Amino acid sequence: MFAIGSLALITLLPFISASPAPFDSVAARPEQPLITPPPVAWTPSKTTNNAKRDIISHIESDLSSLLASASSDVAAVFSDFPAGADVQSSLGLDDSQVAALPTQVLNLPGYANYTDQGWNLRFRAMVYKQPDISQSKLDDLANGFLIGTSVQSLPAAQSSQAVNLTAEIYVIQQSNENITFSLAPAPTAGVDGGAVTPGGGSQIIDYPIPTTEEGDVDGFVQINNAGLTPGNATNQIQLLNEYVQGTNTGNASAYLVPDQGMTVISDIDDILRITQIYDPKNGLFNTFAKQFVPWMNMPEIYLNWSTSLTDLHFHYLTTTPEQATRPYMSFIYGNYPLGSFDTRPLNFSNVAATVSIRKYLLERIFQTFPQRKFILVADTSNSDVMRDYPLMATEFPNQVQCIFLRNTSATDPLDHFPYDTSGFQSLNQQSYMFFLVPDDLKNLDIANGHCYNASIKQNLTFGYQGLPFGLSTGSGNGSGNDTSSASRVALGGTSGLWGWAGLALLGSLMFGVL
Repeated sequence: MFAIGSLALITLLPFISASPAPFDSVAARPEQPLITPPPVAWTPSKTTNNAKRDIISHIESDLSSLLASASSDVAAVFSDFPAGADVQSSLGLDDSQVAALPTQVLNLPGYANYTDQGWNLRFRAMVYKQPDISQSKLDDLANGFLIGTSVQSLPAAQSSQAVNLTAEIYVIQQSNENITFSLAPAPTAGVDGGAVTPGGGSQIIDYPIPTTEEGDVDGFVQINNAGLTPGNATNQIQLLNEYVQGTNTGNASAYLVPDQGMTVISDIDDILRITQIYDPKNGLFNTFAKQFVPWMNMPEIYLNWSTSLTDLHFHYLTTTPEQATRPYMSFIYGNYPLGSFDTRPLNFSNVAATVSIRKYLLERIFQTFPQRKFILVADTSNSDVMRDYPLMATEFPNQVQCIFLRNTSATDPLDHFPYDTSGFQSLNQQSYMFFLVPDDLKNLDIANGHCYNASIKQNLTFGYQGLPFGLSTGSGNGSGNDTSSASRVALGGTSGLWGWAGLALLGSLMFGVL
């Protein structure tokens, strides 16, 4: 999530993907699972301006423009994330010195689907080399990700975390590398809420395509099905271990997910862990220096789901750049059920594709498992979530079981950024809920599609929420539960000072209106 110029990036992170992504409506879902292609160039959608607007429409339009502009800035910073050649050049390393470094692999836990051709495994990895960077240089680089403090002034554990994560970012990706990996039945199956150890699956696979310029590979490969139960003949997830040959750094798990069942697709920041990504200083500190901490009792909620919902598959989707994902995976697997993983790849070809990454990854897994139901979990501080989650329910109407969104602006006074709820206007209230604390998610009949806790008053108008001075745009109340004054309110305007972003927005509105 961070790059060179990290202060500018963390400041703009709440605006990521604010501009609408291109969307082609789908008349009918395919009957067979799809093996989706690798990332391709996307064309951004066009926007129009109305000459005459009232004050509320003016606020809404100018806010959209501000967020869209910020999205382009964020994408530009993403494109400047330190690439291997830049790192090599900045350290003054020649090719022979790089060649002498050991090759390492970051292997993301993947999923497999079943088609008439058998099991197809999605393999995602990055090949890189870790340069020898002096301690003083690493300290300087790490300090660039901290505000108001330095690694020299932090406790030893926090200083070490900041330096280690910085080192993982400043790596030299290796292009045109061929990867060979082996698969074997995983002996630890069962700890993630129902996965089983298959009776076979041991094999060696030569991935057919070399790594990209960014050191990435991401695609499906057919695997030998001997000893594996077909995906249309079981409801249980089968778990395999992956071992990349030639290194001890490329181990991961592979989840063979059956055709039918339910999958939780969960964001991580500010829903599973305390990040406060909407506050620059805290967001950086909580990621680079402070030990990752679960948000309240969310681990209890996920553990309960993993045991009460039969054969549940967990898929963790974060738009954190892949170099920084190891701490995220360690945190998840130490506190939450095991599952497959998705992060933001480095090989997207243009700005539109970069800011649309969440939608791309969501569509990919939805198309890969057309008969599965999905439970989407995140928070309101991500503008791409607020756009893409309800869009999934429209684009794939028979696949979204539930949408659960923590309202960060109602539960953390540091979150002053607005969020757009207009995408939820056409959805059935029973299919989604904005909530305040993890306990709000207890005692829901998720299996039967009852995803709304009636005691949580939604107070929902369909438009931008949390504007300064308690303003919101849109109209209507979608909760169907607006009569009980004793109910806790999950949505509404933010309180207190609105921060620099509010002042900037107000300035643009004043100059536009007066």
